[in-house]
Amino acid sequence: MFFLLYFDSSKDLFTKIMSKDFVIIYTDGACSPNPGIGGWGAVLISKEHNLRTELSGSEVDSTNNRMEMTAAIKALEALKKSCIVKLYTDSSYLKDAFEKNWLNYWQNNGWKSKARKPVANKDLWLRLLEVSKKHEVSWHWVKGHSGNPENDRCDELAVQARKKFAKSN
Repeated sequence: MFFLLYFDSSKDLFTKIMSKDFVIIYTDGACSPNPGIGGWGAVLISKEHNLRTELSGSEVDSTNNRMEMTAAIKALEALKKSCIVKLYTDSSYLKDAFEKNWLNYWQNNGWKSKARKPVANKDLWLRLLEVSKKHEVSWHWVKGHSGNPENDRCDELAVQARKKFAKSN
């Protein structure tokens, strides 16, 4: 392990970097039918503070992709200060938008896809971009329904939220 230090005129730069908490987030979305009633779930873990938080919610008219994105938004919004975040999702759509620079392409292209069609879920992409700026987020894909306990828990939370909403309406 090594540390790279560099000089910055801001004397608090090192303190700012070292004072950020590290948080692991798992997220998932569910929609049935798709489109239809959707649910989302998130698990936030801070090992240094020995904290684990579970979040979930639902929407009446949604899609699976919207619920995947909402889970990430809600999880990042729940962080009370700027953090270093390792975010796990089983949505390659969500991860690739950040990791493969699709978002930069869409923004530079007037929020149009390569096929020159409007990008779906622009409202949520804008919210994700905004909330992501507050943190240092790295995006990671995890195979869904494959025995990863945290991803499986997020799926349970999302499905429970969706079913609870459907039952109450």
